Amino acid sequence: MSSSDFRQIAIRTEAGKAERLFRAAVSAFCSLTRPSRREIAQLEDLTLPLFDEVSVESRRYVAAALSECEYAPAALVRRLAEEPVEIAAPLLTRSNALSDIDLIALIGRHGLPHARTIARRKALNATIAQLIRALERPTLVKTRPPETVTKLAPVKPAPADTAEDKQPVPGEAEEGARRRLRSMMRPTGDGVAVNLFLGQPTYVKLRETALTGNAAFFQTALADALDVDFTTARSVTEQPSYAALLAALKALDLSEDRAFLIAVAVYPGEFPHPQAIRLFLDRYRLLHREAALDKVRAWKAETLSRAIRGNAADAATTERREASNSDGLATSLKAS
Repeated sequence: MSSSDFRQIAIRTEAGKAERLFRAAVSAFCSLTRPSRREIAQLEDLTLPLFDEVSVESRRYVAAALSECEYAPAALVRRLAEEPVEIAAPLLTRSNALSDIDLIALIGRHGLPHARTIARRKALNATIAQLIRALERPTLVKTRPPETVTKLAPVKPAPADTAEDKQPVPGEAEEGARRRLRSMMRPTGDGVAVNLFLGQPTYVKLRETALTGNAAFFQTALADALDVDFTTARSVTEQPSYAALLAALKALDLSEDRAFLIAVAVYPGEFPHPQAIRLFLDRYRLLHREAALDKVRAWKAETLSRAIRGNAADAATTERREASNSDGLATSLKAS
């Protein structure tokens, strides 16, 4: 069957019979052993305008048919993949037309239902599999700390409450968990920091801390990775756009999919549609790594300058204190 068959189908089909045309066009395409780019484009041109006019059953039929098609048209597959899992499941689990970036974007937009279906794919990218496992688990700030964490940061039992005081305050438990987590990342009195992600590779540490939803965790990991202070890392992630974070990730020489996964975890509101994802990837590709390294060097210089200013201020304070003590001692000697 050639590409002319698509036109013949359209000619023979009565006006308004979108369902019949939609199914027939896809069936004809799937019978092609090795469709050309032109035939793929023709199918997309024919079916996409009909998409909103066809029933759920037709969409389910086409999704199942294209999931077995080696050369399925990417635009139509992506459109079908945005449907509920009852329709999109065959494509989410089998279609080669969905790239890793497509899968991550779908998980970001549709959450666990799509994520659980994507998890059934064979040879799934390890990064995506880890992302799905992280989504399956409640984040650290919403769960009871594991036994090892409890031992590191024991929580004193609360005093007994009266019956009236036992009503839970909304958000109190979550905020208490956040405070405990932040205290674990902070240096202790002996100058030792308890870091739950100590010893992990840089990317794993950034990814896992970003997925906790705790900004302080990720900022600490980013400061370690870039060798800058916490203030600088915080300023990188608290800007209105991800431009500074983009430079940081490029300087660390992360691949596009890894950089995107971290960016979407830190700035989820910046990726509401596929065009935003494409823009991020284009910007990441076009950003020269040396330019990103120059930006990080500037951050390190600012970190050093801040430390020098802090040391100078401490020295001046100490000098004033000693001078004050000397004046007090001289006054006391005169009085005696």
